[in-house]
Amino acid sequence: MFPLIKILRAFRKQIFPFRFIYSDNYWADLGEHVFPVVKYKLIYEALLRRGAKKENFLAPQLAREEDLLLVHTPKYLKKLETGDLSHSEILTLELPYSPELLKFAFLFVGGTILTAKKALEDGLAVHIGGGFHHAFPDHGEGFCVLNDVAVSLEKMKKEGKVERAMVVDCDLHQGNGNAFIFAKKDYAFTFSIHQMDNYPAQKPSSSVDVSLWTGDGDEKYLSKLRSNFPRLYQDFQPDLIFYLAGADPYEKDQLGGLRLTIEGLRERDRIVIEEARKLRIPVAILFAGGYATQVKDTVSIHLNTVKVAQNIQRKYS
Repeated sequence: MFPLIKILRAFRKQIFPFRFIYSDNYWADLGEHVFPVVKYKLIYEALLRRGAKKENFLAPQLAREEDLLLVHTPKYLKKLETGDLSHSEILTLELPYSPELLKFAFLFVGGTILTAKKALEDGLAVHIGGGFHHAFPDHGEGFCVLNDVAVSLEKMKKEGKVERAMVVDCDLHQGNGNAFIFAKKDYAFTFSIHQMDNYPAQKPSSSVDVSLWTGDGDEKYLSKLRSNFPRLYQDFQPDLIFYLAGADPYEKDQLGGLRLTIEGLRERDRIVIEEARKLRIPVAILFAGGYATQVKDTVSIHLNTVKVAQNIQRKYS
């Protein structure tokens, strides 16, 4: 290899010392739905403007049925494939069903699987997507068709890549799907810090749940977070962390009542990521939810997560 090419590749790696997982097919037409599908493309384009190169991105494959069956029931997958969902099931899903939506969901599961693999290889990886934590084995709900986090964790466990894994869920909404799926599995630890007086109405117990209420802001949120980390990392000693870096605790989110500022969210990211990397625990970052009135705010929050991860990974890699 020519010396100049080596230098250029080393420089690009220094800019972003980890891989992004992204597909141009991260898109489904949801009409006027509050779910901002466009955010994935906007984040990708913003990263390119900030110096990321095509080789910093890896494109996932569609999830295989055998992997989905590690979590989801054959009956539910059949319903999805045939479009035979009842009116009630579609209402619970809260998304307009279409074959395009199904491909969208399959691809995100593939993306989180790839993110987990790259995190284990490199110490950290970022999925420009993922974090669909409300999906249950036999149904979808709350904008979540398939549970990419649970499928990925189970696949890493099955393949012997991890013995124990942790889900650190900082989305505004409690990760009810993950809590239910991993309730009796001692190799998985689920942590959720969320707005209690918000969706979902029924919240199965996570390994640790931290409940906040409408109006709670940076000080209370960050205090609760610091009281749990790095202690939980040290106690459970996971081989991999799935970090759901939701943008919806933001004070201007349409679906939330917490009052975290941009700076508060940045500090949240620093605590979760840095305490893990200090202990040399790999982190798979997933962007999860975010429904700010201005989509540019949601995009900025996710880009801040990348910047925090960038600085920390340089420090500890």
